[in-house]
Amino acid sequence: MENLYNLLTEDIRFVEGLKACLNCGVCTAICPAAEFYNYDPRKIVNEVQKKDNEAIEALLKSETIWYCGECMSCKTRCPRGNTPGLVIMALRALSQKLGYFTESEKGRQQFAIKRTVGENIFKYGYCVATYAVKPELHPEQGPVWEFIIDHSREIYERLGSKYDELGEGPMRKIPEDAKEELRKIFDVTGGTRFMNLIEEHSQRKAAELGYHTGEGINSEYFVKVYTENSGKHNQKEPGTL
Repeated sequence: MENLYNLLTEDIRFVEGLKACLNCGVCTAICPAAEFYNYDPRKIVNEVQKKDNEAIEALLKSETIWYCGECMSCKTRCPRGNTPGLVIMALRALSQKLGYFTESEKGRQQFAIKRTVGENIFKYGYCVATYAVKPELHPEQGPVWEFIIDHSREIYERLGSKYDELGEGPMRKIPEDAKEELRKIFDVTGGTRFMNLIEEHSQRKAAELGYHTGEGINSEYFVKVYTENSGKHNQKEPGTL
């Protein structure tokens, strides 16, 4: 097995984010995610500092590293200048590269993010394109979202949008040459390869679980990872104080 700690040190975010933790717990005290999830940045940094391969591998396969909201509150409070949020970024990236993200429920959702936010960049030029959202996948929005989707042009143009048209203004259509430039940037910087890795690892896991990945967001594996929720992620059990 490769030395996972050494692989982490190849990530500049890890180098910048972990200097010398004294395990004081201030990061956990300020962390919003720790208030709601089974998440403790102090413990994560402590585990990483041990440089134990098995412990780091367990982190890469865990739900834990996906709970951080990357708000960087930890950076503002650490007395030693550490940034656990950056350590989490490095752990997530390594988990994605090695395919360990497929071993956790929250980790598997990276496949859904890749096929929505990720691919939207190339299709529309936007990470989030409101007209690409499927209302049936967001029942929490109620009937309002579906109404907006069905009447998008009328609603957004009333608000001054250049809706899906070339030119200046919010929600404008992004020219094909600009989107092609985005693709080239991803190719040169390794972003394309990174997204392909998420796809490849996810396809392997889907086959292992007996699902098909298909194309787009209509495949059974996409729906599974997008909607799956064990209900075991909260800090407290439902119904308790």
